[in-house]
Amino acid sequence: MGSLAVIAQQLGHRVSGSDKNVYPPMSTQLEELGIQLMEGYHPEHLQPKPDLVIIGNALSRGNPAVETVLRERLMYTSGPQWLSQAVLQHKWVLGVAGTHGKTTTSAMLAWVLQFAGANPGYLIGGVTKNFDQSASLGESDFFVVEADEYDSAFFDKRSKFIHYAPRTAILNNLEFDHADIFEDLAAIKRQFHHLVRTVPGNGLVISPYRDSALEAVLSQGLWSPTQQFGVNVPDEACRLLASGSSSFWNANLSGDSGEAFEVVQYGQGATGEVVNRCAMQWTLTGEHNVRNALAAIAAARHVGIDIATSVAALREFEGVKRRMEHLGTIEGVSVYDDFAHHPTAINTTLRGMAAKMAAGDSGGRLIAIIEPRSNTMNLGIHQADLAAATAAADLVLWKKPEKSGIDFHTLLAQSKCPAHAFDFVEEIVCFIEEGSAPEDQIVIMSNGGFDNIHQKLLSALGARRAH
Repeated sequence: MGSLAVIAQQLGHRVSGSDKNVYPPMSTQLEELGIQLMEGYHPEHLQPKPDLVIIGNALSRGNPAVETVLRERLMYTSGPQWLSQAVLQHKWVLGVAGTHGKTTTSAMLAWVLQFAGANPGYLIGGVTKNFDQSASLGESDFFVVEADEYDSAFFDKRSKFIHYAPRTAILNNLEFDHADIFEDLAAIKRQFHHLVRTVPGNGLVISPYRDSALEAVLSQGLWSPTQQFGVNVPDEACRLLASGSSSFWNANLSGDSGEAFEVVQYGQGATGEVVNRCAMQWTLTGEHNVRNALAAIAAARHVGIDIATSVAALREFEGVKRRMEHLGTIEGVSVYDDFAHHPTAINTTLRGMAAKMAAGDSGGRLIAIIEPRSNTMNLGIHQADLAAATAAADLVLWKKPEKSGIDFHTLLAQSKCPAHAFDFVEEIVCFIEEGSAPEDQIVIMSNGGFDNIHQKLLSALGARRAH
């Protein structure tokens, strides 16, 4: 919604918005742009009467602002429908969908196009470090959009990505999530296939090798060319997968951290020959980011950008705020902020960080601080997967929500490493302040503001140094 506000302002509209518990970095960006933020959903926020109200999918009937819109018969729409009608109608849309990695892959792809001089429009659900803003109209026919499977609004239960009609569609991965609106994985697969149905015959669907859920989606029907990508796939298999009319993208990793790898494109033809290869070294870690990069490179190639240019761009990719963002190092203790809110994302992030620490012969511990805040996590849906997801850490500290379906007693007992659960952020900060040591790497994971634990922890470590 914050990114939509940026786009609306660039179109020349006067924009203001209401939300609950607005927090950085998006709140900071909007304030800097002069977009008025109002706390809460009070009817007076809709005075004077706006020409159009865009209603986010977090709001439902009973919300004071929603009731005012309906009672006063104000014009309203959903965010994705407005974007489709106001911006995307005549664009070459590159949509990035999937359970994990949408924001990072969208940011990578937009940056590759920008680096190549394509001046794309883009809308990303986070603040990227390579751009001044999280959204832009751009100056070309290309538009990169983070394509979310969550529903559009209380009055439109279709997934948001149905509105976007991408010509280039990345399906990064697919797992069960959003248990508050989807009954099971089959329900999400159905929405993903609705997305596939909107890709034109001259478009492209890009998906990972051996993702059983996405294979099931594509088996329901496919009307567009496809390309796949994978990591450390044997050469013979790559050639077979690329033979015929398709291409296959593979990354050969150098080590486990994901900081160095070779990008290989196996091209069309009877034997799937190697048509391009390029060495890559960058600052990001984790196999998940390697996969994100491959998807972005394949999508960029679809619009005419060669691999060498994409790789050169990604070498300069600085990441997205709240995606393993380094917040500071005090007395040798490094603190990172990460958005991971699903067991798979937690697992891949921690494994990538552990591999980087091992490669650097770090003597410190990898400490994960996790707030299971997402609806699916908090409902306890992923209870059975949480212990294994944190196995790469040396210590895990959980923040217990006020109401939660997670059995923390069982979780701590099943943990593969020492683990503790706390009721309050201040308890976690005190624990780290007293027990952390030089070379420790602390990764804070939440999809919310986490009661400003990041700055509280940095302040506590700074105070400890002062004494």
